[in-house]
Amino acid sequence: MKENRVTCDRGVTMIEDENETELHRELQRLRRQVAEMAMEKAAFEVQRKLLEGFIAIARSPSHTELLNNFLRQTLDTSAEMTGAEKGSLFLLTPSGTIQDAILTRGDSDPDGRFRIFNTILDKGLAGWVCKNRKIGLVTDTQEDDRWLQFPEQPYVARSALGIPILRRGELFGLLTLLHSQPNHFGFDEMSLMQAMANQLGMVLENAQLYGQLQHYTATLNAELEKGRNIQINFLPDRIPQWPGWEIAAFFQPARQMAGDFYDIFALSGGQVGLIIADVCDKGVGAALFMGLFRSLIRIFSGQTNLEGLSFRADLMANLFMEPTELDEDGLPLSGNFGEPVNLTHLNALRAIRLTNDYIAINHGDLGMFATLFFGILDPEQGILTYINSGHEPPLLLDRDGNVREELKATGPALGLLPGMTYRVRQTYLDFGDVLLGYTDGITESRAVDDSFFSYKRLLSVFQPGISSAQGLLQDIVARVMEHAIDAEQFDDITAIAVRRKERDSCKD
Repeated sequence: MKENRVTCDRGVTMIEDENETELHRELQRLRRQVAEMAMEKAAFEVQRKLLEGFIAIARSPSHTELLNNFLRQTLDTSAEMTGAEKGSLFLLTPSGTIQDAILTRGDSDPDGRFRIFNTILDKGLAGWVCKNRKIGLVTDTQEDDRWLQFPEQPYVARSALGIPILRRGELFGLLTLLHSQPNHFGFDEMSLMQAMANQLGMVLENAQLYGQLQHYTATLNAELEKGRNIQINFLPDRIPQWPGWEIAAFFQPARQMAGDFYDIFALSGGQVGLIIADVCDKGVGAALFMGLFRSLIRIFSGQTNLEGLSFRADLMANLFMEPTELDEDGLPLSGNFGEPVNLTHLNALRAIRLTNDYIAINHGDLGMFATLFFGILDPEQGILTYINSGHEPPLLLDRDGNVREELKATGPALGLLPGMTYRVRQTYLDFGDVLLGYTDGITESRAVDDSFFSYKRLLSVFQPGISSAQGLLQDIVARVMEHAIDAEQFDDITAIAVRRKERDSCKD
C-alpha cells in the first residue's frame, strides 16, 4: 500500500515536472515571438522614417541641405533605437575617402573627428568594416584588437558597432555606434542596423544619381543658356526705323532655343529687308539651322559670294514676276505697278534660290527646312517685292483693320530640293496700311482643352483705326495669352508688323 502511494507520488511529480518544462518552453517561445515582433516593429519604424525622409528629399528643390538633415535624423534614430551614446555617419567617395561626416547631437568637434577618421579609415574597426564589407561588432574594446582608441579623446568606448552602407556592391558610407559599457550591442542591434543600412544604401544611391542628374542638368542648362544668348544675338538688338514707317516685332520661344526668327536690315539704295521664318522642329537643332538660314539670307542678299555658288544672271530664270516681260538675261522689265523693277530687290531676293540650293545640297540628308517670307520694301514708294517660301501668308491690313491682301506662298519651303522655282511678286502699302507677318505659333497656340487660337480668332483682333504697329502686336499677343492661359506653350511665337504712317504724320 505504501509502495503504491510512493509510486503515485512519483508519477504526479513527473507529470508536474513535464508540465513545468512545457510551460517553460512555451514561455521561451512567447518571449522569442515578442522579441521578433519588437524587432519587426522597430525595423518597420526604421523603414517608415527612412521612407518619409526619402519622399521629402524627392519633393524638395533644396536637395543637398535636406539630404544632410535627413542623414542626421537617421543617425540620431539609429542611436536612439540601439541605445548608443554616440555615433557617426561617414559618406565615402568612390575612391574611399570621406566626403562628409555627420555626428550625433552633442558632439562639438565634427571637424576634428573628420580629420582623424580620414587618417585611419583603413585601420581599426572602420578599416575592417570597409575592407570586409560586413558588420563589425566589438563587444569589449579592451579585448578586441580591431579597436583603436583616439588620442586625447575624453570619451572611452567599450562597445562598438560598425555598419557598412552598401548598394549593388558599392560602399556609400559607414555608420558607427558607440557605448561606454561592454556588451551593450548584440545580435538584435546588428539585425536592426542591417535593415537600416539596406534602406539607407538605397537612399544614398538615389541621392547620388539625383546629384549627378542635377550636375548634368545644370551643365546642360548653362550650355543652352549660352546658345539662347547667341541666338538672341542673331536677332536685331534694336528694331531699325525709317522715316514715315513704324516697325515692331515680337519673339517668344517655346524652349530655351527656338526655330522661329525674324530679321530687319538695310540694303543698298535705301531699301529694307524684312524676314519672318520658321525652321522645322524645335529646340537645339532648329536653332542651329535658324542661325544658318539667317546668315545665308543676309550674305546672299548683300551680294557677297560664297564658295561653291555663283551669282550668274541665269539664276533669274527661277526668279520672275507675274505678269511681266523678261529681258535677254531673264530679268523682269517692269513690276506690277508700271515702274521698272528695282534691281536691288531682285538681287536681294535671289538669296532665296541660293539659300535653298545650299541647304538642300549640303545638308539635305538632315531633312531640315524652313518656311520663310522675304520682302524688300521701298520706303519711298511703299512697294514691297517679295517671295513667300511656303510660309504662313502675311496679311496686308488697311487702316480700318480689313485684310486687303494675303501674301500667299510663291514657292516651296527652303532646303527641300535644289533647283526649285520661286516666283517674285509685288504689293503696295498705302498710308495707314500695316503688313503683319507671323508664325504658326500664334494661330496654333493651344488652350488647356487643346483648342487652337486659330486664324479666325486672329482676324477678330483687328479693329478699325490701327494707329500703331507695336500696339497691334501687343493686342495679338494679349489675346493669344488669354486663350492659352495655364497651358504650356507648344510652339515658338513670332510676329512682325510694318506700318506706313498716315500722310500727315510722316513729317513727324
